[in-house]
Amino acid sequence: MGAARLLPNLTLCFQLLILCCQTQGENHPSPNFNQYVRDQGAMTDQLSRRQIREYQLYSRTSGKHVQVTGRRISATAEDGNKFAKLIVETDTFGSRVRIKGAESEKYICMNKRGKLIGKPSGKSKDCVFTEIVLENNYTAFQNARHEGWFMAFTRQGRPRQASRSRQNQREAHFIKRLYQGQLPFPNHADKQKQFEFVGSAPTRRTKRTRRPQPLT
Repeated sequence: MGAARLLPNLTLCFQLLILCCQTQGENHPSPNFNQYVRDQGAMTDQLSRRQIREYQLYSRTSGKHVQVTGRRISATAEDGNKFAKLIVETDTFGSRVRIKGAESEKYICMNKRGKLIGKPSGKSKDCVFTEIVLENNYTAFQNARHEGWFMAFTRQGRPRQASRSRQNQREAHFIKRLYQGQLPFPNHADKQKQFEFVGSAPTRRTKRTRRPQPLT
């Protein structure tokens, strides 16, 4: 009889222990670090010093560089074109940036129709892009206001409608390249200069003569 009474008591204690553990887990949930990183990366950093980089963006489809000539954005610039030099400013602790043309001083922005335009001020969220480094070492730029819309260009270098762009499409792939500018050589004074070839004395090669074999 004693053992029979003891069994229900042990079962009740075990159930209370499980309930207590569940209650403590609800009161002290484990932190979600992935969500924390996403939240911090989406917040504009107003305190830290901004990092500024200069480079060109080579379009995978057009084979040219992105240029900002004013309100017009295209991917038709040659390497070293003054309108292809871009100033990239960090916006957050993560990979969000603002892209400005060094010559035109206009920011690359995206309007509500998904069209790329140049604006004199890049403070609005539609002028912020998230850099996404892809597995093929290309970089895609997703607009911060319109999630899922990417900067993209056609083969002719015209901006593609962002609502039709995807991260895995060639039109949205770019390579960061250092700005080279005009090469210092050849310059205008050296255009008529011809290359000078250094000649060398011809070497004599001894020729071996074969004696005709006697006929048998």
